[in-house]
Amino acid sequence: MENRYLRALAAGLLGSTGLVATSHSAIAQEKEPLFYYGVTVEQLEYRIGRNSDVYAWDGDALAGTDDLKLRLQSKGEYEKDSSAFETLENQLLLQTPISTFFDAKAGVRYDMPRGYDRLYGVLGVQGLAPQWFEIDADLFLSEKGDVSARLDAEYELLITNRIILTPAAEIDFAFSEDTEAEVGAGLSTAELGLRLSYDLIDRAVSPYVGVHYERAFGDTASFRRADGADVDELFLVIGTRLLF
Repeated sequence: MENRYLRALAAGLLGSTGLVATSHSAIAQEKEPLFYYGVTVEQLEYRIGRNSDVYAWDGDALAGTDDLKLRLQSKGEYEKDSSAFETLENQLLLQTPISTFFDAKAGVRYDMPRGYDRLYGVLGVQGLAPQWFEIDADLFLSEKGDVSARLDAEYELLITNRIILTPAAEIDFAFSEDTEAEVGAGLSTAELGLRLSYDLIDRAVSPYVGVHYERAFGDTASFRRADGADVDELFLVIGTRLLF
């Protein structure tokens, strides 16, 4: 998720001191909207588990202005022993501000779950909640008409200027059963993580270590048992966060 802590804080400080109040209108009329782009890889890691090791990533690339951005998100898990993807998900989204701290987003998602591939429509919000929690909430509508939702929350606790402890949680909920994609109705999966990182080169390169826990619930867990897969797994993780 995009971390807007410094940008939001700077905007609040400038606005409260009045430093930009007299010139903001004139500058806005003279200059075109600032175009920017970048790539953020929140997780690029190796997970060491009881029964298998996994390569995993979660990142995005964006381009646009403060008013409208195009974002490509990608996340996946590749199991080392079976040499196969456990999950692979990509999203292409348009994103625009709806308040000082939150953006609305809409687009498409394509993923390769356990079972058949799926195409989804996406509608969601992303931003900073009170106390600087990063929130990403999405609603998905699959090509088969199945509706599901996801809540992703993360918090960066600064131990020092360079050492950061990041707890994170991701919860998936399905409103109907998708047997082909092996997703049961109700709470389907949850992921919890705790990572301790060190900003080696500003915030551009931040190696980390931590733990990651995954669990499936209800019929989703039953599908995995039938496949001979684990219902829950605890991993030690070694990785790095990258910002370009």
